[in-house]
Amino acid sequence: MLGQEPDPTTGAIVVPIYQTSTFVQEELGKHKGYEYARTANPTRAALERNLAALEHGRFGLAFASGMTAINAVLRLFKAGDHVVAGHNLYGGTFWLFERVLSGAGLSFSYANTRRLEEVERSLHASTRMLYIETPTNPVMEITDIAAAAKLTHKHKVLLAADNTFMSPYLQCPLELGADIVIHSTTKYLKGHSDGVGSAVILNDPDLAARLKFIQNAAGAILGPFDSWLVLRGVKTLAVRMDRDNSNGLAIARHPDGHPKVKQVHYPGHPSHPQYELAKQQMTGFGSMLAFETSSLENARTVLNSVRLCSLAESLGGVETLISHPATMTHASVPPEERQRLGITDGLVRVSVGIEDIEDFIADLDQALAKI
Repeated sequence: MLGQEPDPTTGAIVVPIYQTSTFVQEELGKHKGYEYARTANPTRAALERNLAALEHGRFGLAFASGMTAINAVLRLFKAGDHVVAGHNLYGGTFWLFERVLSGAGLSFSYANTRRLEEVERSLHASTRMLYIETPTNPVMEITDIAAAAKLTHKHKVLLAADNTFMSPYLQCPLELGADIVIHSTTKYLKGHSDGVGSAVILNDPDLAARLKFIQNAAGAILGPFDSWLVLRGVKTLAVRMDRDNSNGLAIARHPDGHPKVKQVHYPGHPSHPQYELAKQQMTGFGSMLAFETSSLENARTVLNSVRLCSLAESLGGVETLISHPATMTHASVPPEERQRLGITDGLVRVSVGIEDIEDFIADLDQALAKI
């Protein structure tokens, strides 16, 4: 696998952790491809090649966290430029756009990216990018990536897609026409909840060179140990995602029709309004789902009663995580906006892990029974 080759120096089957800040030069002006670890590190370089190959892209760049990757992509633009983003963004992304980048002169509009006619109405002469998450967090709305790419390219606008929820194993936005793909490697790619990081994957050499400059100049790079952890996680991505898929589908079907559950949000359930689109652009449906309990008190009861599930933010690890979007991941989104998006006080989000499915169902049942 590209980026996972045996070490050419020793033959080690695992890519070494090059835990160094600098590299000794053979003589003035002559080195072995590396000078200073902020600019490049062999472990990080291996990961960047590996993730680019997984996404069927030409260039990869690894960053210190998901937010640093998003920030780097938006730094491609200048004051006065305009970005259209999905109306149901991760709360941290919304915060970055509105509280940080707006102050640097960028402007943002938000549109329901399921309805591309609404997106097109939001585009104007200074628009430089459409930024989407698909599926969205936490209500699992899906954007037609190929149709969005056709629209943005007609208007000479870049399309950036956050592919964290699906991973390259289940969805490849570059193949559907996206220009830039962003991952929080913290999640499924690393897979073990043991560090944070991110990656940007793309094909355009000019954009890649500009992003590489931003990465080096700003210094928000992924360290060698965290790079090594992601490389290790990628080795089990396929088997983990297969188990995540089967568990996610089983869990999504279980509370459907349960008297204590009002609605289930999961793209692999036939009741999902974009079920056919999900089947078309994904090779699986993943393990992210959310369900409605009708009130904050009901949600609190479930969250405080589960035993196998861990009450925590984040997702994509081998363990099942359960959370309350309104007060956790999306607390920075104004309450009236959360209500409009369907992020109610009674909504519970689940990142289903690889545990025994019967144990998880039993845990969910006993928690729901306490409502």
